[in-house]
Amino acid sequence: MSDSSPLPPVRLHPEAELARNALSTPLLARAARLARWAGEDTRVDAGGGLVEEQLPAAAAHLGLTGDEAAAHASEAWRVAVDTGLVEIVDEEEGTVATGADLALLSGSPQDVLGVWLMALETALADASVPDLDDLVDAMDDGGRIDFASLDWNPQAEQEFLDGVLGNLYLLTVSEDGPGDGPVPLPALAASMIVPSDMGEPTNDVLEQVSDAMMRLDDQFRILEPVGIVEYQPVDEALMADADEEPAAVVDETDVSRYGMVRLTPLGLYGLRSRLLEAGIAAPAVGDLADKGADALLDGTSAFPPAAAQAETEQWLDRREPLAAARELLAAARGSDAGAPLRRLRCQQALSLVGAVAEPALREVLDDAELGGLARVWLTERGFADVPPPSQDMVFWLTVDTIAAQLAAEGNSEELQALVEGLAQQHGGFFAAAWRVDHPATADVLEAMGRLHPDKRVAKEARKAAFKARSQQGG
Repeated sequence: MSDSSPLPPVRLHPEAELARNALSTPLLARAARLARWAGEDTRVDAGGGLVEEQLPAAAAHLGLTGDEAAAHASEAWRVAVDTGLVEIVDEEEGTVATGADLALLSGSPQDVLGVWLMALETALADASVPDLDDLVDAMDDGGRIDFASLDWNPQAEQEFLDGVLGNLYLLTVSEDGPGDGPVPLPALAASMIVPSDMGEPTNDVLEQVSDAMMRLDDQFRILEPVGIVEYQPVDEALMADADEEPAAVVDETDVSRYGMVRLTPLGLYGLRSRLLEAGIAAPAVGDLADKGADALLDGTSAFPPAAAQAETEQWLDRREPLAAARELLAAARGSDAGAPLRRLRCQQALSLVGAVAEPALREVLDDAELGGLARVWLTERGFADVPPPSQDMVFWLTVDTIAAQLAAEGNSEELQALVEGLAQQHGGFFAAAWRVDHPATADVLEAMGRLHPDKRVAKEARKAAFKARSQQGG
């Protein structure tokens, strides 16, 4: 996740909806209730935690029962302190008062989400701490924790959890990922352990994946109450001793038994906020809606198709169609390396504009860079009096289109099919193509030579590329 290339854009829910979700998360809701419950008689210990004798009353106020009631109340109190919902007045006396930030929960959506993000940090820190049983086992006779015996590296634990959440975010926002669906815990654990170039995992690697799953099972149980994930825990029957008789017949092929996790809309918002704070480019659909057409065409150049369309639709919704079409066409000009892809994105954006954009397209019919694009747009929509393109314009547009496809998709199957079709339909294509006055001509011809499966045609393309590069002085 430290790569400088931008992640696919995320589609965030409206902030008002996210704020309502944040207020209803168990952890923040309990913290707010305890902040309002605290009074003059409330006391905290040296670490700011609620004193032990007051935990039962706090748990009862929250309506918590059972063996973990006090632990949940203690956790909620810690969040109240960490987020400023409660302030410690006197550390020696252990007295507290309502914090100034409690009022933020009745403020704007941004105020609420700001408090929730602080609660998230507390939950993430808790999730990186060893299990309570492990802490007890590591205590010496004096009641001190022997951290060396825990084999616990706080920084490594935090980096592991950050990496897991980063991979979960990437899977969620990728167009070929599960989207809103859950991710199996084994797959998520394997993404952190198994090298990408490894074929069949070794027994040692599989054991590491199993250990990682158990760590993640504990961590996601801790994180679910803050609302970042929805989690279906690992089936406890899988963790039973081999000698124990199973309680019921189970389906061994049911992958959900091994744990399933999905990021919530609030979780997507929270992780994106953390990524941005860490300096990682994490765009969101709508970021470019109030920017110029140049920013739109450049910004969506790395977006997957569906995300690029969603971003463009939001951009167009804020503009008058004819003016938007003119702005897009002006931004599509250029001879730099990114220009072909800008023109492709421009063409895709113009496909979303209605017939009202016709005057803008007719204005660029004589433009060397935009004339071919304009003719395609007008013809596809059945407009009359569209002048036929010259042969030079046809070849220029062909080179420009392939250059854009190369930039957008690389050596895709679709591009290979396009290359094969061009060579088949135009017997003298390469003899003419190398003369095209386009900055990407040589690169396009080299790519065609690389992509075409017929060795004779591929050789012809490479020879044409050599001629084009010589003509361009390269």
